[in-house]
Amino acid sequence: MPIFDFKAFAADGRTQKGMIEAESQKAARLKLKKRGLIVTEIVEKTTAKPRSSGGLPFLGTRISPREIAMMTRQLASLVKANIPLVEALNALVDQTENERLKVILAQVRQDVNEGSSLAKATAAHGKAFDTIFVNMIEAGESSGTLGLVLLRLADLKETQMRLRGKIVSGMTYPVLMMIVATVLMIAIFTFVIPKITKIFESMNKPMPAMTKFLMLVSDIIVNWWFVVVAIIGVVVWLFRKYINSESGRPKWDAFKLRAPVFGSLIRMIAVTRFSSTMATLLSSGVPILTSMSIARNLVDNVPIAKAIASARENITEGQSIAEPLRRCGEFPPLVIHMIAIGEKTGELPDMLKNVAETYEEQVNARVESMTALLEPLMIVAMGGVIGFIVFSVFMPLMNMSNLNQR
Repeated sequence: MPIFDFKAFAADGRTQKGMIEAESQKAARLKLKKRGLIVTEIVEKTTAKPRSSGGLPFLGTRISPREIAMMTRQLASLVKANIPLVEALNALVDQTENERLKVILAQVRQDVNEGSSLAKATAAHGKAFDTIFVNMIEAGESSGTLGLVLLRLADLKETQMRLRGKIVSGMTYPVLMMIVATVLMIAIFTFVIPKITKIFESMNKPMPAMTKFLMLVSDIIVNWWFVVVAIIGVVVWLFRKYINSESGRPKWDAFKLRAPVFGSLIRMIAVTRFSSTMATLLSSGVPILTSMSIARNLVDNVPIAKAIASARENITEGQSIAEPLRRCGEFPPLVIHMIAIGEKTGELPDMLKNVAETYEEQVNARVESMTALLEPLMIVAMGGVIGFIVFSVFMPLMNMSNLNQR
């Protein structure tokens, strides 16, 4: 049934607004009237046909990956309990709190009720349900294992969330320290250094090079800050334009993979995404060529994506996956070895799952160690900058003191 947004007056004169399900706008008004409400405005939020764009621009509520994962697990539980799909979707619509997701699920339920498959109904909302979701649903429906596939899909979404959350939480404190340090430095150069500069200039004494440099930086920040901001803005814009171009993106991605400290972490994350996605898709019955196309788009790194595309071409020619991945040099030897064993034994999904679990643990350990290392490094760097400022300020004072003693 369609969903309607409404505004109404209660018996006590207070304004109420919300959503209501009904077969038509007239039926919705009757339902609200029975509640003792006087309707002032009512607007339908669903359509009879699926939206090819998948977007609902008039809704501002964002759908988080956590909500999609929770919804998927709830739907899996209902399907495995042999509850008809339309009734399961109806239960999800009733208990979903996110307004945008509620509307999308109502549209999906309506399409399924009209005879559409769940995969086709969810494919019409690409912003909420990605390619992995749609392909796995389609494989589950065709194989009659929709409940099991939904559980695996929920596991995959939760694994991706854990990995992303671990990285974000690990980098939050260092980034926060960097922001605080930057604000402190700007405050010192904007308010403290100019006052000290006036004192030194009034003394008409020669200044050390360090002090002159400090005064120059302060002058630029105070009097030419708009030029500095403009230059930084232009540089950032040009850099982003370059790394998003066809020629710049491959070079930037290759540089990231070979960057000290962070390069190995970026490679581990890409390998984890590839392995977990492939394992989930293959074990759910998605064809290997489709699985590799989806995994290639998810790794978000051009050199690794090219290696996966090359392996996909090999499969179409009847060859193995492991050999092109070995030739590209982007995948660790352990991963290549386990993929080769999985191909020979016919247990490729299980091997890829082991790879994903192994590298997820390594990513967690690496993020923790990097966070532990970044904190003292940033403290030392901040101490060095503060020390430079203090030394630059006290050097002239010490020189003047020595001259007065003579």
